[in-house]
Amino acid sequence: MNRITLEGRSVIVVMCVGQLGSLLPHVVVPSILAAFLIPEWHLSGAQAGLLAGSGAAGYMLTVPVLATLTDRIDARKILIAGSALSALGTLLFGLFASGLWSGALCNAIAGIGFAGAYMPGLKALTDRLAPGDSSRAITLYTSSFSFGVGISFLVSQLVAESFGWRSAFFVTAIGPIVMLSACLLLRPVEPKPVQGRLLDFGPVFRNTSAMGFVLGYGAHCFELYGIRTWLVAFWTFIVVRNGNVSIFTPVVVSVVFSLLAMPASILGNELALKFGRHRAITAVMFSSAMVALLIGAFADKSPWLLLPLLLAYAFTVPADSGALTSGMTMAADGRYRGATMAMHSTVGFSLSALGAWGVGVALDLAGGPANATGWMAAFTVLAAGILLGPVALYWSRLVTAPS
Repeated sequence: MNRITLEGRSVIVVMCVGQLGSLLPHVVVPSILAAFLIPEWHLSGAQAGLLAGSGAAGYMLTVPVLATLTDRIDARKILIAGSALSALGTLLFGLFASGLWSGALCNAIAGIGFAGAYMPGLKALTDRLAPGDSSRAITLYTSSFSFGVGISFLVSQLVAESFGWRSAFFVTAIGPIVMLSACLLLRPVEPKPVQGRLLDFGPVFRNTSAMGFVLGYGAHCFELYGIRTWLVAFWTFIVVRNGNVSIFTPVVVSVVFSLLAMPASILGNELALKFGRHRAITAVMFSSAMVALLIGAFADKSPWLLLPLLLAYAFTVPADSGALTSGMTMAADGRYRGATMAMHSTVGFSLSALGAWGVGVALDLAGGPANATGWMAAFTVLAAGILLGPVALYWSRLVTAPS
C-alpha cells in the first residue's frame, strides 16, 4: 500500500496543526511560575527568569547545528528527533524537577528538542512549497505559534489548578507527538548539496539585508519572551491589588493575550507587503515601546485602564513577527537558507532568555513583583529592548554587503 503524502496547501495546514502540538509545553513554566514554582521553590525574580529562560537557552545552544543541518539533510528527520526530545524533556520536568537547577536542566532539554522542531519545521514547510506560496505560508506558520502559546497557557494553568503543577507537564508532554505524527505525512525532500563547513556563517553575516531582519527579530524576541514569562505574574499582581476583576483572571488574560497574536502577525505581514517591510516593522516597534511605557507608568492604576493597554500590547508585540521571519527567509541566499534560519533562531532565542531574566532582575532591583515600581521598571526594560529593532533595520539599509 502506498504511503499517504501531502502537497500544496494541505502541507501548510498539517504543519500549522503540528506546530500547535509542538507548542503545547512551550509556556508551561511561565504559566505556573507565579502561583506554584516561585512560592514552593522560594525563587527570586532573577531566579524565576533564569528558570523560564533555560528553555530558550537550550534552544539557542543547539539550533545553530540543527537548523544548519537542514541545508544538508531532510529537515523532516530533524523534526522527528526534536519533537521526541521536546516531549521527553517536558515529561522529565514533571517527574523529577525539585528546584531551580533540576528544573532548569529539564527545561533546557525540552528547549533543545524545540530547537529541532521550530526552525527545522519551517524549513520542512518551505522546502515543500512553490516560491510564490512562501510569504503567506511562513506568516501562517509563525502566527500559529502564538495560537499554540495561547493553548499552552490555557491547558497548563487549568490542569495545574485542578490536578497539581506536575500534571501540567505530563499532559503537555503529549503535544509534540502531534508534530511527530505530522512528519510522517510529508514526502521526503533532500536538499541540494552545499559546499563548505557545517557552521560556516560567513555568508550569512555578509548578507546584511537578511541580518537586519535577524537582529530585529532578536529585539522582538526579547520583548515577546519577557512579557510571556511575566504576564501571569503581572496580572496576578493587578488582581491581588484590586480585588476581584470579574472574569478577567490571569488565565483569561494570558490566553486572550496570546490568541490576539495570530491575527496581529498576519495583519502585520500584510501591512509590510503593502507599505514596505522596514517601514511597517519600525512603526510597530515604536508603537509597542510606547504602549509598554504606558503600562509601566499606570501599573498602580485601575485594571479597567490597564486591560485595554494590555490588549493593545498583545497586538503590537507580535505584529512584527511574521514580517521579520518572512523578510529574513526571502532575503536569505537560497544556498544558505538553513544557516540563515539558524542564525535567526540563535539570535532570537538568546535574547528571549535574556528578556525573561532581564525583566526578573528589573523587578528585584525595583521592589519585586508585589510593587508597582517593580512593574514600571520591568516594562521600561521591555520598551528599551524592542527599540533596538529599528536601529538594526536602519543599520541594514546603510551597510552594503561586500560582493
